[in-house]
Amino acid sequence: MIGYTTVGTSDMERAKKFYCDLFESKGAKVMVDAGRIAMIGTGGGAPMISVCEPYNKEAPHPGNGVMVAFTAQTKPEVDAIYARAIELGATCDGPPGQRVPDRFYGAYVRDHDGNKLCFFKFA
Repeated sequence: MIGYTTVGTSDMERAKKFYCDLFESKGAKVMVDAGRIAMIGTGGGAPMISVCEPYNKEAPHPGNGVMVAFTAQTKPEVDAIYARAIELGATCDGPPGQRVPDRFYGAYVRDHDGNKLCFFKFA
């Protein structure tokens, strides 16, 4: 149902590199690069993450209560993506762990621009 989600950035090259490197193991790459906006994904028809310099030319800022969540196939994959994000310079916003007993395992980070990301696996 979701085609793509956009997060703001103050540094396009850094943001493109972060998301491409973060999801390199899934085959992610820049699918569309239109200057102030770039879409990163694995292919047509699959959801993408988009990074952009805000259209109104004001500074980007993360939304209060806004988070982009990425699915994982296994709990170890959640752990690996979280570790890769931290390695790439993201900050921890909640280490990997069981959030809802026997139902939801997740980890949370903030990217270089403060956008909140979640990596999760439903049981």
